[in-house]
Amino acid sequence: MSPRAFISGIADKTLSAAERSFLRDADPWGVIFFGRNVESPEQVKRLSASIRDALGRPAPILVDQEGGRVQRLGPPHWPSYPAGAVYGRIYDASPERARRVAYLGAYLMAADLIAVGIDVDCLPIADVPVPGANSVIGDRAYGDSAAKVAAIAESVALGLLQCGVLPVLKHLPGHGRATADSHHALPVVEVDRLTLLATDFAAFQPLKDLPLGMTAHVVYADIDPVAPATTSLTVVRDVIRGSIGFSGLLMSDDISMEALSGPLQQRARAALAAGCDVVLHCNGNIDEMQELAAAVPLMPAEAQIRALERRGAVARDDLAKLRAEWTMLMNSGVS
Repeated sequence: MSPRAFISGIADKTLSAAERSFLRDADPWGVIFFGRNVESPEQVKRLSASIRDALGRPAPILVDQEGGRVQRLGPPHWPSYPAGAVYGRIYDASPERARRVAYLGAYLMAADLIAVGIDVDCLPIADVPVPGANSVIGDRAYGDSAAKVAAIAESVALGLLQCGVLPVLKHLPGHGRATADSHHALPVVEVDRLTLLATDFAAFQPLKDLPLGMTAHVVYADIDPVAPATTSLTVVRDVIRGSIGFSGLLMSDDISMEALSGPLQQRARAALAAGCDVVLHCNGNIDEMQELAAAVPLMPAEAQIRALERRGAVARDDLAKLRAEWTMLMNSGVS
């Protein structure tokens, strides 16, 4: 039987009895972890195993592990990784070195994740920020040009994939111009479509074959003046699937974010009707989780297969050697 087309959060560092029952009965496609779910490597590994035991299958487990200010697994048990902008500064001095160090950083992060049962990382970011935009992207971005962002994002995605972790390309079709934080308000981008195609959207095109992608809760007024990308059939069909050509499994950004309006079930149905394959719900509120589960359909088998076929290799390279190389490049590459 197919799972349901949503990804769920959980509330704490262990599964409650109610959550275990919910996972068994509602059968979400996957589960996403946040800082509230993380204490130590052994604890995260046990939590991952308990979720898959409750679901009765090797369900994908996701996390936002970017580096910088968005890193759910961090010191003292895991290394700190840099914000994306650091790789961008290295790129300005040496594109070749930047691509190698970004690849290595992603590979090492993936090895950290695989070791504790996490096999999907919501990375890379292909957003291209502009002056005056909200800081929600800021130094998470790899640079301020489509070519630079795409080059580094491609290396990050490859590093994750080579270590068996699936990358999630975000935030389609571009969050860099948003003047509001979509966690708290709905951003509206007034720039014309041709400009967006040449800049923001262009950063995503070289990454169109990645297995997973995440939408932006952003209105692009020249394309759809009402609905954000997540719930816009026009943006999903004509831009994400059309102009960009993204062919992978498409998930919404968190539908509990304040950029979206209306009841939770309405948001979920609108995202799926627009063309998202699966909706993401992150806050771990079990009442909302149950409400969502009642609204979403089963997930088509072909969408699951397309997303998961490249998942799950085990790191075979000498991690100590790779980390030494990464550290050397980082120390010599940042001015």
